[in-house]
Amino acid sequence: MDTQSLRLFVLACEKLNISAAGRALGMAPAVASTRIAKLEHFLGADLLHRSTRKVSLSIEGQDFLPYAREMIAQEEAALAALGKGRTQISGTLRFAAPSSFAQLYIAPLLPKFIDLYPDLTLDLHLSDTQFDLIEGSYDLALRNSVLEDSTLTARKLADDQRILCASPDYLDRNGTPKIPEDLHSHRLIAFRDIEPRGLIKTDGTTAVYNPKRAAHRLLLNDGMTQKKLTVDGVGISINSLWSVHKELADGTLIRVLEEYHMADTPALWLIYPKSNVVSAKVRVFIDFLIENIGRAQTWHGVA
Repeated sequence: MDTQSLRLFVLACEKLNISAAGRALGMAPAVASTRIAKLEHFLGADLLHRSTRKVSLSIEGQDFLPYAREMIAQEEAALAALGKGRTQISGTLRFAAPSSFAQLYIAPLLPKFIDLYPDLTLDLHLSDTQFDLIEGSYDLALRNSVLEDSTLTARKLADDQRILCASPDYLDRNGTPKIPEDLHSHRLIAFRDIEPRGLIKTDGTTAVYNPKRAAHRLLLNDGMTQKKLTVDGVGISINSLWSVHKELADGTLIRVLEEYHMADTPALWLIYPKSNVVSAKVRVFIDFLIENIGRAQTWHGVA
């Protein structure tokens, strides 16, 4: 199978434009359309739906896309093993991450990464809501939950720690909770889809943090907004230490129920579709994030 046609197909999926994908590979629009048609004829399936305005993936195209990427990665790995791989990292890397973490830690590093790999295009999807890695056709994603999908591979970026905190002003006005049950009478700021979380005291006593049982709640789906509202004295919220360690250090926020910690031990994971070969563009970005974020972990040991 012609891997150049596979590259064209993958690029057309990313750009949703066959002509633009062809131009990126040095092909005239007519040549690009012909190569896609030949690939479809070879496979016996329509991979792309064409119209006068746009191109979209067919169901067969969605199924074939990860295999096309795999075959391209296999070729690059084989050439690299023979010392004939391309030294330039190019193409488009589709990366998804929680917007809160990306704003604080990833965005400041992007100028450095772009300088290192100027021929690589980053297509970033930043949102604190859940997403599907496969359906979204992402090359790589950052998650702060345990990996359950067997079709994905994970590499740990850094440890995480969730804590309850509030502003000094809020605690002055509303009192400081002494036991988890006290939270029921407070205003809790929480993500809309948050589930009850187990709490363990230093002496082994267990309890449950459940915002749905609180008398007053403020629900949202953005971590930075949650932190700002907590700093502004609106209520008590659960936050990752990486998000609030500076506010804890300068006293803007105060840890609540400090004798308790979350029963689970979350971490930040870089996940990608399971494959025998990790493409060069994914590998260099993973290594870059681990080197500049994972090994630094500036929030470690604050709480």
